[in-house]
Amino acid sequence: MSIKRHGITIGVERIESESVLVLKAFGKLTHEDYKLVSPILESALQGLGTSNIKMLVDISEFSGWELRAAWDDFQLGLKLGFQFEKVAIYGDKNWQELAAKVGGWFVSGDMKSFDDYQSAVKWLQG
Repeated sequence: MSIKRHGITIGVERIESESVLVLKAFGKLTHEDYKLVSPILESALQGLGTSNIKMLVDISEFSGWELRAAWDDFQLGLKLGFQFEKVAIYGDKNWQELAAKVGGWFVSGDMKSFDDYQSAVKWLQG
């Protein structure tokens, strides 16, 4: 019997002297995942206390959304996207570059896709 994990973890990493909001999506996200994570994400953004936030998104273990969860993701992006200076997405998905381009329409700052963590961090620092 296999265990089906899904959800989003949120944290803050210090990279050199900067605070970076880190999200890791794993499994197939559900509407319930977004109901749980949205207030936590909003609180984390307030706690960072700046309107120029850098975010690192790990989708290396992400497999997609249920339909309603995809809509939740879109709405959350519209609500919070103006707060980001840079968003780096990393993973090994063939569609992530397209997602970064489309997501860039709803984020006030730059959004870019990477194959690995180190490249994503270097870009955030630049």
